Amino acid sequence: MFVLPELKNPYTAYEPYIDAQTMETHLQKHHAGYVKKLNQACVDADMNCDRIEDLFEKMSELPIAIRNNAGGHYNHTIFWNLLDDTMTTPSPELHKDLETTFGGLEDFKAEFTKAALGVFGSGWTWLVINREGKLEIVTTKNQDNPLMNDINAGYPILGVDVWEHAYYLSYQNRRVEYLKAIWSLVDWDVVSKRYTHKPEMNDLE
Repeated sequence: MFVLPELKNPYTAYEPYIDAQTMETHLQKHHAGYVKKLNQACVDADMNCDRIEDLFEKMSELPIAIRNNAGGHYNHTIFWNLLDDTMTTPSPELHKDLETTFGGLEDFKAEFTKAALGVFGSGWTWLVINREGKLEIVTTKNQDNPLMNDINAGYPILGVDVWEHAYYLSYQNRRVEYLKAIWSLVDWDVVSKRYTHKPEMNDLE
């Protein structure tokens, strides 16, 4: 059975970039709902759901309830792990790759933000290691993610939630302000670890 993860810090630690009420509601209502519904969907389908990546490998064959809720659980688990109240920078290796691919860290942020603003409705924006081993920015709708077999975009090392519930209490419809603020919470140590860890796609951390 899948379980709801804990945040690294108290809800108030993410202010002023994300308010405490949003963090609590997002985790305890939205994410908790995905976990509960995913567990029930696995029971209803009489499936062994021990490893979430195994579900992604055959996602195109599975019920929509498993797709939506497995994606919601996985995506949010990554998202929480990437947020912290300490200022960090990319590892030298990742920084060099960002420079080679995008021209620099600020250029990457600008391109990532542009992609996130282009998501129509609800979805996610990702920095992935694609199947050619290159950095790439991709977007997914709803709770889809790059590991699902019918998307197959690569291994996600950074993901940002652009559903309105992630920012609406503080920013209303001003997604661009939320995206600008989120960089102050990105834990580049975690992103760098995922970048180094990319060959092994078998955990949520």
